[in-house]
Amino acid sequence: MRSIRQRLAIGYILALGLTITLFGLVLYLDRRQANLQELDDRLEVEADLTLRLVRDLSNSFGRLPPIVSSVQDYFQSFGHYLILVGSDGGVVAAVDPSRSLDTTALERLRTLAGNPLDPPAFGTASVADDRPAIRYYVTRVVGADPGIRSMLVGAGVDEVSFGPAALLRSMLLIAPAVLLISVLVGSWLAGTSLRPLESTIDELTAITDGRSLHRRLPVDPGSTDELARLAQAANGMFARLEQSFSAQQRFVAEASHELKTPLMVLRAGVERALTNPTMPPESLEPLDESLEEINRMTELVDSLLMLARADEGRAPLAVEDCDLRELASEAIETAQILGEAKNLTIRSQIPSRPVMLGVDRTRIRQLLLNLVTNAVKYTHRGGEIGVGLADQEGVVQLVVRDTGIGIAAGDLPHIFDRFWRADPARSRDTEGTGTGLGLAITKWIAEVHGGSISVQSRPGKGTVFTVSLPRSATNTQPTIG
Repeated sequence: MRSIRQRLAIGYILALGLTITLFGLVLYLDRRQANLQELDDRLEVEADLTLRLVRDLSNSFGRLPPIVSSVQDYFQSFGHYLILVGSDGGVVAAVDPSRSLDTTALERLRTLAGNPLDPPAFGTASVADDRPAIRYYVTRVVGADPGIRSMLVGAGVDEVSFGPAALLRSMLLIAPAVLLISVLVGSWLAGTSLRPLESTIDELTAITDGRSLHRRLPVDPGSTDELARLAQAANGMFARLEQSFSAQQRFVAEASHELKTPLMVLRAGVERALTNPTMPPESLEPLDESLEEINRMTELVDSLLMLARADEGRAPLAVEDCDLRELASEAIETAQILGEAKNLTIRSQIPSRPVMLGVDRTRIRQLLLNLVTNAVKYTHRGGEIGVGLADQEGVVQLVVRDTGIGIAAGDLPHIFDRFWRADPARSRDTEGTGTGLGLAITKWIAEVHGGSISVQSRPGKGTVFTVSLPRSATNTQPTIG
């Protein structure tokens, strides 16, 4: 069970069920013991009354037969068992209220009655297989006719268990209703207790990027429970994250903006030096390397500036209807130009009919250029690159495939992260290392159009990037990397 609400409800039901079971068991045993004690008291009183009668009759009659006859008649009114044992160990008198005891059962009662203890004792014995056990009381007969040695008074234990048994039946009948009510009450209590947690989860789910860190979880000012403390701790964390994230965004944006001007000045100076006819030949190679690094730094600064603007939501789209075949064709031409040095084969799959879609032409061109550039960079000499466009039902797909070095399965989840580059698989056989921001920007361009980008790759077999753009695209302004 993954739901805390379900676990709480079931735990409440189990706890209540166990409590009811233990309560019923203790109550049953207590009532049974109380009834047993009550029966023992009755047997002791009956034995005492009978013993007094035997003594009085012994003083009056002085002969055993009339004593026994009178005692039997008197004891019949109690409705219990009576065994009088004589001095020779035989049965002098026997009262069987059920009138169903056989000789074997009577012999068992005689054996019990023939061994009286000092002081008198209670006991429980089974005298017949088809009848309930008997609770008995055995005592010596003192001060009466010498022909009577001991006496046993007994009653069936079913008289004791009747009350507890009825209680047990009642509890079994009531238990389903109690458990049903506990299910309903437990579910309601769990739902009521966790409702603030569900609103907290919804609010946390809504805080998914750097632009939502200003939001805070609702906290009841008068509440001091665990959920309120959790919300306060989370709000404090969001405040620190917002401050740190804002400082990072400001630094990236300001640093990128401030670096653009000196880089432009450096590039202009190096380009003028390269075109100066009086420049010594030995200085041209260092100047070329410097210009390459300046261009790389300029690209990095431009990417960082765009990322900072995207994080702040200040990178709107200039959406217009355009034929994506034109952008795909431009990407194919770029791949052909870039792939000439490696003798790459460029294949295209473009529909003959126009594929119209409302997109930001500049951003989609940048997306395709990033994918094509990566494909050329990581494809071996003599390899193959394919650029495809497919107009499916409700979705337009842009596909860029290559037969390059591929990407390891463990690296696939990270390729869209900022500044991430596999080491060394994604950098060998390449002339430059790149900035590590191209795929992060590509993912943002796809998602800001309401689409998605996926990748399939196997080391040594190549890579396939698929960009899906829905025709009902919306500008969602997602985060990057």
